[in-house]
Amino acid sequence: MPEPTSLTSPHAPAAPNAAHRRWLGMVVISLGVSLVVVDATIVGVLLPRIVSDLDVTTAGAEWVTSVYALVFAALLIPFGRAGDLFGRRRMFVLGVVVFALASVGAALAGGVGALVAARAVQGVGASMILPATLSTVNAVFTGRDRAVAFGIWGSMISGMAALGPLIGGAVATGGGWRWAFGINLPLGAALIAGAYRLMPETRSPGAGSRSPLREIDWPGAALSALGLAALVCGLIEGQTYGWWTATRRFSAAGFDWPGTALSPVPVVIAIGIVLIAALVVVERARAAAGRPVMLDLELFRIPNFRHGNLASSLINVGELGLLFILPLFLLGVHGTNPLQISVAILPLAIGAFLTGGYAGKLANKRGAHRVVQIGMVLEVAAVLALGVTVSATTGGFGLAPWMLLYGLGLGLTSAQLTNVSLADVPPAQAGQASGTQSTARQVGAALGIALIGTVFATSLGHAMSDRLAGTSLSPDRQAAVTRQLRESAGTYGRDLHDSPGTAVEARAADASLAAATRNAALTTAAILAAGLALSLRLRPSTDRHREESKRQGG
Repeated sequence: MPEPTSLTSPHAPAAPNAAHRRWLGMVVISLGVSLVVVDATIVGVLLPRIVSDLDVTTAGAEWVTSVYALVFAALLIPFGRAGDLFGRRRMFVLGVVVFALASVGAALAGGVGALVAARAVQGVGASMILPATLSTVNAVFTGRDRAVAFGIWGSMISGMAALGPLIGGAVATGGGWRWAFGINLPLGAALIAGAYRLMPETRSPGAGSRSPLREIDWPGAALSALGLAALVCGLIEGQTYGWWTATRRFSAAGFDWPGTALSPVPVVIAIGIVLIAALVVVERARAAAGRPVMLDLELFRIPNFRHGNLASSLINVGELGLLFILPLFLLGVHGTNPLQISVAILPLAIGAFLTGGYAGKLANKRGAHRVVQIGMVLEVAAVLALGVTVSATTGGFGLAPWMLLYGLGLGLTSAQLTNVSLADVPPAQAGQASGTQSTARQVGAALGIALIGTVFATSLGHAMSDRLAGTSLSPDRQAAVTRQLRESAGTYGRDLHDSPGTAVEARAADASLAAATRNAALTTAAILAAGLALSLRLRPSTDRHREESKRQGG
């Protein structure tokens, strides 16, 4: 195998065969992105089966879903930097190996703890893969090709996120939820072969002249990982242990929380905030001393980069939050099997693919920032309409129009938000900026699942309690049913439908699930509206790529 080369000047005209090979490499990159993104969302449709098979609580379900995004977000920047120094293709291949082995562990998991651990290791592999793909696209493609390549990359992010549930549902229906993870082993082997044959090796300029380990900001990586973990942990466990007053005794690894009225949750959240604040202080001090930093705060002085990253986080809050709650709603109310749940979400994928491929051409005509803004308007309108119209009688077909509209907006937004965010970043900082942008997405995903999941679970408990209060059921029975519905993430609703003599509880559960879904959707719409406000501050780029595109006839 030839020695990897450094593509430090990617703007020279490519020979015809080189250009052809470059697009074949884009196929491998797209498939790698698909592998990572599908496993971020595939669990949503598998959750009802996992909850049933492994006896998982609502908090456990959120951990199974969010730990992947949490680890993913925490390690994106350090592994992105490592790829810049060691070689991006090399990091891509290593990430695929880790990801595939972790997928086997998830498929063989015998309990929720083992599944959460395997999902965490999957996040490690994903954090190696994604920044390698983004940095390679940023290094290899220029001019008109760059907008098209980012359109492909972005549409794979958004489209495969929605297609993940369909794939998971089909696999789970045919062979059980474990096969949805096990299938990653042969896919990973194919990706490794394709990467070595077609994906170019790129590095940062001058990467070979420095010691790679010294170029990674280990303190920054540790602070960001621990800070994000504490914040997500607090959001997820608040419904279990209480947001302020303790509602349940906390005991873990031989440690017992003191027997006071204060819940451990606000303490954990406060620790997370302190760690994130410490990260900012440490990064400023390292930058002032001329030492490598994980988070280059100077990049946030670039308006499009700053606003684009914040918008990316908010978009992922919405997408991953919706894909977490909608399968639970459909199963709890209608008893829909995984494949039928997937078909209900399929319009989202169709919409994202339809507009994602077109977004690059539209960006060359109207500007990437305008494409992002149009997409955000469609997303807000779709989720708001879903939140207003969903009821206990709403099924997959009732959700389909709004999911299609949301997908159309998501394809436009995701496809070009990365492009406009990175366009004004100096080439020497492209690798770190790419990692930061991807991190923003995954932070939004982790927080989105925790936040929207918490709104869903909390609303579900309150709504069920209110609806049972006027019935003839005893207070003990009301409290027990409410607790089981909340802690089962709503799946207990099907048990009520299937059990004799529980018609009152079943009707109350259906209405409560609809109310909780409405509240979660309206919360999502408000978050996306904030993203829309940020997107309105994006401006046309003046970067060298755009200038080159104009010289080439754009």
